[in-house]
Amino acid sequence: MKLAVAQINLTVGDIAGNTDRLLAAAREAHAAGAALLLTPEMSICGYPAEDLVLRRDFCEACAAALGKIADEAPRELALIVGYPERTDDGLFNAAALLRGGRIEAVYRKHHLPNHSVFDEQRVFDSGDAPCVFSCGGVNFGLNICGDIWEPGPATRAMEAGADWLLVPNASPFHLNKERERHVVARSRLVEAGLPIVYANLVGGQDELVFDGASFAVSAGGEVVVQCPAWREGLFYLDIAGNSCSGPRHGLQAEAAAAYDALVLAVRDYVGKNGFKGVHLGLSGGIDSALTLAIAADALGAERVHAVMMPSDYTAPISIEDSRDMAQRLGVRYSEIAIGPIFDAFVAQLAGEFAGRAADTTEENLQARARGTLLMALSNKFGSLVLTTGNKSEMATGYATLYGDMAGGFAVLKDVSKTLVYRLANHRNSLSAVIPQRIIDRPPSAELRPDQTDQDSLPPYDTLDAILAAYVERDLAARDIVALGYDAAIVKKVIRMVDLAEYKRRQAPPGPRITPRNFGKDRRYPITSKYRPERELS
Repeated sequence: MKLAVAQINLTVGDIAGNTDRLLAAAREAHAAGAALLLTPEMSICGYPAEDLVLRRDFCEACAAALGKIADEAPRELALIVGYPERTDDGLFNAAALLRGGRIEAVYRKHHLPNHSVFDEQRVFDSGDAPCVFSCGGVNFGLNICGDIWEPGPATRAMEAGADWLLVPNASPFHLNKERERHVVARSRLVEAGLPIVYANLVGGQDELVFDGASFAVSAGGEVVVQCPAWREGLFYLDIAGNSCSGPRHGLQAEAAAAYDALVLAVRDYVGKNGFKGVHLGLSGGIDSALTLAIAADALGAERVHAVMMPSDYTAPISIEDSRDMAQRLGVRYSEIAIGPIFDAFVAQLAGEFAGRAADTTEENLQARARGTLLMALSNKFGSLVLTTGNKSEMATGYATLYGDMAGGFAVLKDVSKTLVYRLANHRNSLSAVIPQRIIDRPPSAELRPDQTDQDSLPPYDTLDAILAAYVERDLAARDIVALGYDAAIVKKVIRMVDLAEYKRRQAPPGPRITPRNFGKDRRYPITSKYRPERELS
């Protein structure tokens, strides 16, 4: 029998639009001879709908859309559609089997993830019953996403007579997530003996980005079907016995996957929120250069405006390289000097600052002048400001509130500085859009004479390794030192991370590409007296 996997880009809350896309997929699958169409988790309302599912009117609209799909989809096609099911028994993350113009069966998700970016236990109740149905001579059982990450639901499907396990998913991307899913699927295969078809959402939703990369695992544990990442479409599987055949795309290298994730995240955040285009400050540094490349690849050059805002401390080569890169990409480019604005600030504050030496206050005034200009352009033209700071800066507070942090979407918020360099080199391997001098120069904020990042921060190789240990792995200070890092540097970095929490709380959202980002993943109090670095005193 032929099974179709709908790897489609859905929008949270666009119930009518999602319904139209699901019906179009159903008609296309039927025309191609498929007997069964598997769509992603919560496909009617999009994922994650968060507290929208707590609204009765929202769930009623989803139920009405489910009825419309059942009524209008081809009668001969079996169709799996995800939705929030509200009944007298509770509120469930559910998947319905639609066939013959009616809702034939409903499966309720058993395991509700409640970690990292997930908090489904807060809004949903758990199901406990298997759901098995026959189509094309094959008995299919249903699990939903998190169900295959834990033992139990797959076994219940097998005991209820399933030959195959179908798994609709909205599984967000992070680095190497595709390989992790394969491992989890094989563990369920060992548990229940059922081959698996795994259908995943594709697209960006606020902080999250979904990569697709749907796949199938045969009874022998081999990945026999691998759909492409980052690409929408219907992908067809021919099932015979306990194996199947279909598309076999290779998995991407880490840098390529991360870059494509950022491109899709920008495209969908801008597009789904209705912005005409983007503005960003182009400094001649590598972070803004990478952000510009991503924006141009995501939106097209005609929707991107790069603004160089030089000061007295901006090196001539920074202006030259910015002009060069804008020309290579074909984006709109402007230069607005901030000197007069900065001088006006300083003059107005002269009385208040009398007797005090210049310090980071004056540096921050330059950044805030730039932020004000970019936000004015955003207001005037209806475009979104992309911030350009990276995860290493967000972690340590090496950023200016209402300055370089001013904007609507932080493209590199979850990209460490060392990964920034890898992504820049990856993009240049496709076509040389980033001038090599930008990559080779020592990074600098250019807010005072002869400034480099390493005046304030440890070398980035060291810094990023410590940050990964402390932020992403929750290692104690003494355990990080035991890895071979200098105790004084570890103490300094941890203190910087903890003191910068108030800044991160005010930062714009940005795409998550690591197992732990600053946002939903990591929720720390701003007001806290706990100081883990003190154990090194």
